[in-house]
Amino acid sequence: MTGAPSGGAATVPASRLVCAGCGTEVAPDRPIAWACPAATPGDDIDHVLRRVLDPAVVVRDGEADPNPFVRYRTRFHAYHVARAAGWRDQRFVDLVNGLDAAIADVDGRGFRATPIVRSTSLDDDLGFEPGAGVWVKDETGNVSGSHKARHLMGVMLALNVAESLGMADPGAPLAIASCGNAALAAAVVARAARRRLLVFVPPSADPAVVERLRSLRAELEVCERRPGQSGDPTVQRLMDAIAEGAVPFTVQGNLNGLAIEGGATLGWELIDQLPDDASALDRLVIHVGGGAFASAQAMAFEEDRALGQLATVPIIDTVQTQGAYPLARAYERVLEALGATPGTPLPVDAVEAGLAEVARHRSDYMWAWETEPVSIAHGILDDETYDWLAVVRAMLLTGGRSVVVDEATLEAANTLARPDLGIDADHTGTAGLAGLIQLTRDGIVRPDETVAVIFSGARRSSAAPSPQQ
Repeated sequence: MTGAPSGGAATVPASRLVCAGCGTEVAPDRPIAWACPAATPGDDIDHVLRRVLDPAVVVRDGEADPNPFVRYRTRFHAYHVARAAGWRDQRFVDLVNGLDAAIADVDGRGFRATPIVRSTSLDDDLGFEPGAGVWVKDETGNVSGSHKARHLMGVMLALNVAESLGMADPGAPLAIASCGNAALAAAVVARAARRRLLVFVPPSADPAVVERLRSLRAELEVCERRPGQSGDPTVQRLMDAIAEGAVPFTVQGNLNGLAIEGGATLGWELIDQLPDDASALDRLVIHVGGGAFASAQAMAFEEDRALGQLATVPIIDTVQTQGAYPLARAYERVLEALGATPGTPLPVDAVEAGLAEVARHRSDYMWAWETEPVSIAHGILDDETYDWLAVVRAMLLTGGRSVVVDEATLEAANTLARPDLGIDADHTGTAGLAGLIQLTRDGIVRPDETVAVIFSGARRSSAAPSPQQ
C-alpha cells in the first residue's frame, strides 16, 4: 500500500474498542476483545463493541491492492494493535496474504474486489430516468459465495494477532449458529486456518449446505426448536458454547464487534468503484437479517465521509420479509420514542442523545420473533436483528426507511435480476432489489435517483425455506 506506515511502532494502538450501549472502553493492556466486558445477563443494555479509529492513521492507497484486506488494512483494529506491539507493516501484510492463499486452496478463490455493474433494462423496468438508475454490487463470486466471509476474515486476522500477543487461547474452538452463508463462510475460513469449528444448525438446514460443511470438517450440532421456545435455539446453544470458552466466530455484532470491520471492506470497495464522485449515490437499499451486513456498510460510508472521501452519506434503507421483521418493528418504536418521521433525517446530536436512552432499554425495542420465521429469503430470517441499533442510527441520520416486503415481491426481484445481469443469486441475495421495487411502488424513490443494491448469496439448491443467519 503506497504510503503505508513501515517504521517503528507506537506503544498505544491508534484505534480502540468502545461499547456503543454503555460506553465502556476495552482496557488498553488487552485491546482485542469480542464483546463488551461490562455486559451482564439481564441488564437490558444493548452492548455492542465499536471500533473507534483515529482518521489520521488511515492511509489511502494510490495503487489499489487487489486484496481488500491488504488495501484497507490501516482501518482494522487488529492492524493497529499489532503495530503498537512492534509488528512492522509487512508482517501484517504477510499474515493477510498467507491466510488468503490458504483460503484459495480450500475454496478455489481468495479475496478480491467483486464487480459492480449497471443494467439499462433494470433501470427501464423500475422507471428510472436516463443517467439515473441502479448500481449492483455482485458478491456471489466472493469467497464461499457471499459477503459473509469478509466479516469472518476480519475476525480471523484479529484472532491471529490476539493469539500472537498472548491475548487469546490458540486451542479454543470457534463457534457459529447458522445453516447457510455464514456457516459456509466460517467453515472455509476456519478450515484454511486449521481451526476447529462448531456449527449449530436447525433441523431444516439445507442438505447441500450440511454436506459442504461436513466436507470442510465443521462439527455440526442440530438444535431443535421446542414448542413455546422464545428465540433461535441455535443462537442459544452458541451462547452456551461461548460461555464454555469458544470464540464467537460469528457475524452477529453483539457477540463479536470486530466482525463489522471485515464487512465494511465491501462498502469501502463500493465507494472506490463508483465513477468520479461516489457522493452522487443517493440511496443504498440493503437487506437485513442479524444486522451486521447493514451495520458494516453504514460504518464504511460514514467513515469515508469523515475522511473526506464523500461529501454526503446516501440514504440507507433496509429490507426485511413479512416472515420476520424485528428491525422494522424496533425502528417504528424508536421513531415514536424520538418523535421522528420516517424519511426525515435527524441531526446527529438528536440521534446520539435519543439512542443513548434507547440503548439502555433494549427489550422495549428488540426481542425475539414470536413464531418460527419462514420465507423464500431464508438468509434474513433471524429471530432478532442483533446489531439493530447501529442500523437504526444509520436510518435516522440519513432519512432511511425500514421496508417489509412480501413473498411475491421477493420472487419478482429474483426473476428480474437474473436475465440481464447474469447473476445467479438466491432470494436472500436479491432482497435488496425487492426493497427497491417496493420503495419505487410507494413513490419513495424518485426516477432521477442513483441507487445501489448488493447481491450476496449464490444460488445453491432448491431446498425448502428455513431460518438461517
